[in-house]
This record gives sequence, structure tokens and C-alpha cells, in this order.
Amino acid sequence: MIGLRRGPHITRYYMYNCLQKLGQNLQLKPGRVLSVSHSDKLASLFGIEANEMVSADYPEHNFLSLNFPDSSFDYVISDQVLEHVEGDPYKAVSECHRILRPGGISVLTTCFINPIHACPKDFWRFTPDALSLLHQDWSEIIEVGGWGNFATWSIIQDGLRFTGVPNAKWHPLHKIAMHNDPLWPIVTWIIARK
Repeated sequence: MIGLRRGPHITRYYMYNCLQKLGQNLQLKPGRVLSVSHSDKLASLFGIEANEMVSADYPEHNFLSLNFPDSSFDYVISDQVLEHVEGDPYKAVSECHRILRPGGISVLTTCFINPIHACPKDFWRFTPDALSLLHQDWSEIIEVGGWGNFATWSIIQDGLRFTGVPNAKWHPLHKIAMHNDPLWPIVTWIIARK
């Protein structure tokens, strides 16, 4: 892999590529963004031009009761946070809905098949269907998906989980990172409009 340009690591590569393309296709307007627990990078990747980026980082902020007025953001971004919510995940999603302006968009990524990873604790796992259910009262689900495959676990077992995937399509790590088996989602995501 020496000399090859690399992207995100294997459990993010496909998902981030999908989200980046989706953001480009949505032709997003600039707006006020809430970044939940260090999710600023995902906002940029998704193509959101922030007029203002507000951080709601744990433990100063609680995803279950965000200290912001109703309808105060155009976007809410949460990258790999929902599984760590100590309480009802539906309430966290409802808080996103509450603080979004009408027509506002939530970008939420999380995991399904994943080892326990305490930050500080690990409580939940979500299928794409579960994410849809949590967003059933939203006006539109723009995209819901997942990525994973059984072969990824051998890469993780070999200690390469956090190695950036080469952007070279011929590379074996790239091929595994781009193969998606819907029966083995490691990460899941949803884009929803209020």
C-alpha cells in the first residue's frame, strides 16, 4: 500500500463514499449545523456548507435532552453516536426532529454488527429497518442503508481495521471494502428530512 492514496478505514470506506455521493446529489443549501459528539467531519464529507457549526459533545451535552430551542438547526449530524446513548434511542432521534427546522435534514450513522466499544459505554445496535422505525414520524426518509460483509472480519482480525483503504480499485483491501452483503451490515445509516 506504500505510495497509494488512501481513504477512510474499512468499516467507513463504503458508507462515507455513499454519503458523499448522496450529499452531492441533494444539492444542499448552506445552513446552521449541529454536530453531535465530534461529527463535524461527516458534515463536511456530506457536503454541507455550515453558516455556523455548533458542537454538542458528550458529556457536556446529552443526546436525550439537547439544550437547544425547537426548530433551531438546518442539519443535525451524528456519526457513530447512537449506539452509545444511555437511554431510549427513540428519544434521541425525537430530539433531532425537535431541534430541526421544517425541511431540515438529519444524517445519522451507527453500527449493527460490531464488537463492544465503550465510549464510555456501548448499549445499542441498529439494522436499517430499526433506523427506519425510529424515523417513522419524519416527513421523508431520503436514504437508509448498511454496509458490511463476512470477509471484513478477517481484515479486522489481522489488525487492519483502522488502516486506510487504498483508493485503487484493483487492491484486495479496496475490493473487500466495496463489497456489500446486506445480511452482514457492520455499519448502518439514515438520512431523514423533518
